[in-house]
Amino acid sequence: MHERLNAYSAAPDAVMAMQETSLKLTASSIEHSLQELVKIRASQINGCANCLHMHTADARKHGETEERIYLLNAWRESLLYTPRERAALAWTEALTLIAQTQAPDADYEALKAEFTPKEQVELTLLIGTINAWNRLSVGFRTIHPNDRRAAARAAA
Repeated sequence: MHERLNAYSAAPDAVMAMQETSLKLTASSIEHSLQELVKIRASQINGCANCLHMHTADARKHGETEERIYLLNAWRESLLYTPRERAALAWTEALTLIAQTQAPDADYEALKAEFTPKEQVELTLLIGTINAWNRLSVGFRTIHPNDRRAAARAAA
């Protein structure tokens, strides 16, 4: 795989605007641990190696367990996630796959039971933002740091 385009170089102002949005959402009322689970789950669905690398590392750094990270793809079959996390993960999947799901009422009802209206908006913006980052990284074939280091070693 080769990188198609470096978005940071090609459109620095646009990427900086995305980074500012991401920083504002990090400071939202949604707990950081849940933000990382949402980012990881959306990135799993979208197949974004760069974002998976980044957000699993961030989650670990902030105390997330290996087991919960490994089982995230099968969260529905695990008892390791709280009702609040489950509602957020269902909403993440519904919005990430919105063309197929149309954001089902059942997922919204679960969301509404666990999140205030303000948190619903913040979570929805977080999901939209990670999906935008995934599209930049997957679309332009951003190479994650481990791949970059491996390529440098192979070329040496």
